[in-house]
Amino acid sequence: MSNIVMETNLSDVKFLRRGKVRDVYEIDDYLLIIATDRVSAFDVVLPNGIPDKGRILTQISIYWFNQMKDIIENHIVATDVKDYPEVLHKYKDIIEGRSMLVKKAKPMPVECIVRGYLSGSGWKEYKKSGTVCGIRLPEGLVESSRIDEPIFTPSTKAEEGHDINVSFDEMRKIVGDDTANKLRDTSIRVYKKAREMAEKRGIIIADTKMEFGIYQDAGCKMQEGKLILIDEILTPDSSRFWSMKDYKPGKSQDSFDKQIVRDYLLTLDWNQTYPGPKLPDEIVEKTAARYREILGILTA
Repeated sequence: MSNIVMETNLSDVKFLRRGKVRDVYEIDDYLLIIATDRVSAFDVVLPNGIPDKGRILTQISIYWFNQMKDIIENHIVATDVKDYPEVLHKYKDIIEGRSMLVKKAKPMPVECIVRGYLSGSGWKEYKKSGTVCGIRLPEGLVESSRIDEPIFTPSTKAEEGHDINVSFDEMRKIVGDDTANKLRDTSIRVYKKAREMAEKRGIIIADTKMEFGIYQDAGCKMQEGKLILIDEILTPDSSRFWSMKDYKPGKSQDSFDKQIVRDYLLTLDWNQTYPGPKLPDEIVEKTAARYREILGILTA
């Protein structure tokens, strides 16, 4: 099993924060985002990770950021360590392939979710009320049904626990009408382009979550700033990927993500609070194989 990077320690670089997966450092006017191999389930980071998960997430994000440049700019400054500030070069063994040097941006206080298929919490709500996040959908849909016109279902960011779904009207109150409209329209355009590209490779993107930020260019301080894509995009951690070949509406689908981990944990007598249980090698290897498989399919 290859080395697993669970956390980073760039001792002479300013450390900002540690998320469930990513470690973030500050270098002058930029941020360095490093995707580790940590894996979380039910909002708990587990004791052991998935080999190369961070590299795979980073490479998939880089691929999609580049594909979406005609729709919206993103936060990437550099992805090759040789193009990073010199202070980072000695950490090449740790950060190569799993990091991005990015612009500083003020994150929007909402997460932008686009759903093209009926799954997860959306399916649960539809069964009860015929709606998803308050949006009325046609009658007679089943689990994993395709939603012909993708729907935009934002959520607010929670410091701890699960994010909270909000209506578009509630989102407009948070960010303003113009910004809300732009976030919705851009998110749907990104999703539709990605869905079309993925389908040509035999992959369904059932839904995805993306984040935006306001980038304030140093030369434009009197302006409001520019909306850009940040964080990650269209990875197995932020999206549901299904195989078109195996797709069958009316049931849950096998996903190219950490569902293997969730399914295993649900067999345990664990209350889904910290500390989480250690994953057996068999589950780790199966999950790693799924991540490697979707990287190969999407970026071939």
